[in-house]
Amino acid sequence: MNILITGASGFIGSFIVEEGLKQGYQVWAGIRHSSSKKYLKDPHIHFIELDFNNPEKLEAQLAAHKAANGNWDYIVHAAGATKCLNKEDFFRTNFDGTRIFVDTLRKLDMVPKQFVFVSSLSVYGAIRETPVQQSGNSPWIYAPIREEDTPSPNTAYGQSKLKAEEYIKNIPGFPYVILRPTGVYGPREKDYFLMAQSIKQHSDFAVGYRPQEITFVYVQDLVDAIFCAINAGVTQRAYFISDGQVYHSQDFSDLIQKELGIKWLLRIKAPIFLLKIICSISESISKCTGKTSTLNGDKFHILCQRNWQCDIEPARKEIGYQPRVLLAEGVKRTIAWYKKEGWL
Repeated sequence: MNILITGASGFIGSFIVEEGLKQGYQVWAGIRHSSSKKYLKDPHIHFIELDFNNPEKLEAQLAAHKAANGNWDYIVHAAGATKCLNKEDFFRTNFDGTRIFVDTLRKLDMVPKQFVFVSSLSVYGAIRETPVQQSGNSPWIYAPIREEDTPSPNTAYGQSKLKAEEYIKNIPGFPYVILRPTGVYGPREKDYFLMAQSIKQHSDFAVGYRPQEITFVYVQDLVDAIFCAINAGVTQRAYFISDGQVYHSQDFSDLIQKELGIKWLLRIKAPIFLLKIICSISESISKCTGKTSTLNGDKFHILCQRNWQCDIEPARKEIGYQPRVLLAEGVKRTIAWYKKEGWL
């Protein structure tokens, strides 16, 4: 069996490649000409350059592969952008890139047995933000987001991912499987790393005064979910992916503080209006410098969202997904990796 993983040089993609090799697949890593191969050193990896923004070039690249190697049995489409200078860039990469890729596969009769699309919980946006209970057997005050809820993305990233989802869903008979992970963390991840870096310097920044309930998934658990979906053979389904737990906003920083051995921490909780100003300034600077920033308009909406709960029971029941790494263990592994690599 052979498998193509797009976005293979990225944080999540590189782990998918590793797992594919472990499971005995002939793995093709889809990369750009400029992609780093830092985490793609295994000599068994096959590489293919793919240009999702150039239909003619992409068709030539895929046709050449088909002529030499035949079709892929499975495709995991993990390529995408999480930070962009302009809103249009999210749609160009996450929607147009997916549309062009899928259209070209269909044109060349290269549709695989399964096309796993790595999407995001962000396609649902800030829904179910009204507390449903303040006490009782459950400590949580929001209801989990479910598949039957109506998506209402409030970020360009979420909107672009949703548009891509809708496109592949509307293709008759297309064998898609959509995975919608919540916040993905682990070794090699750079955004949550900034939080660890800040905590190492004895400061922790939070926003808003309403309770926030957040969810996470360790990168290897997400990768396991991808191969669970492949092994189950399901198509035309979508699943939320998390570690199955719900955390308060301070839990993550507490665990990082513990693993770093930081004795004291200055906790700064800023009002939402101040965060909006900071994100606006940061985004303006990014456009001037041409460098993307972690703090931007999208990040403002993400940090303001109070409810990140999601229902993973369908994934448990239908594809046998079972998260193995909860937040405490995941943070421990991640911080250890950051230290080993000299990031911290």
